[in-house]
Amino acid sequence: MVLTQALLHLAHIVNPFVAEPSSDLFTAQPITFKSMVAAKNNAERVVQVDLLSAQFEEDRAMVPDEFVLTPNLTRSVTDLAHFEKKIKLPLLADVLERLYTSSSADFLIYSNVDIGLYPDFYLKVKAFIDEGHDAFIINRRRIENKFTTPEELHLIYQEEGKKHPGFDCFVFHRSLYPQFKLTGICIGVPFVEISFSQNLFALAKNFKLYDNEKLTFHLGMEIFKKRMPREYFWYNRRQFHAIEKELFSLMQIQKFPYYQGFWPLRFFTWALHPCIPTRLVLKLSFKKYFGA
Repeated sequence: MVLTQALLHLAHIVNPFVAEPSSDLFTAQPITFKSMVAAKNNAERVVQVDLLSAQFEEDRAMVPDEFVLTPNLTRSVTDLAHFEKKIKLPLLADVLERLYTSSSADFLIYSNVDIGLYPDFYLKVKAFIDEGHDAFIINRRRIENKFTTPEELHLIYQEEGKKHPGFDCFVFHRSLYPQFKLTGICIGVPFVEISFSQNLFALAKNFKLYDNEKLTFHLGMEIFKKRMPREYFWYNRRQFHAIEKELFSLMQIQKFPYYQGFWPLRFFTWALHPCIPTRLVLKLSFKKYFGA
């Protein structure tokens, strides 16, 4: 009798919403969706991929047929704090809870809804998992914002793009999720990437950052997006500092990206990185060498 090995099971969630025609996401989301479906189809003989959506009720019409609709999001950041300008931003924890409970996948993936995939994305994810990594981040390539329709995907694939330092695609073993500390972090505002990545740095046994792969893309060459009103920035900043305190006892500086580099260079790299706070790596370095 020949036993067949079960396929690796992945679940990948995004947070679609109805964007205004003036928004870059109005163009980007359909391209993202089609690229995810294409990458899934390209890997179907090797990997089982569930494409999931976490959405508010009013955004259900945005979700393509190829995606599984998880239960509608029922709260936003405005339910947790007072803001002068109310913007219905979802909570990262609510999106990830639906990713965790709506699939039995071995590994879970979250990426921003404006992050497209190259065709071999899920195949390379499997390869990284086979190397023994229980969590990793894949950085995107920046592509000139000259493409406007999903029918241009074949042209997008030909673009080499440029590196981007920020984090926007997270892959992790499902066993890590129940340990996550996410407090009230909301999506669409700075400090999402820092909060998510610190959880992976702290909790994963064998984390890796892939910062120069041609696996994901973003239309637009900008490093930083136009920010939300400052009150949302300061709100997420407070949430991040609360998360940092909860995770600090689990953090080890040697698990951070770039630690293996020559020490002056790694500190220089950390200081320039938008998702690695200099104050935090200094505290963790002190903790490693002085035990406090």
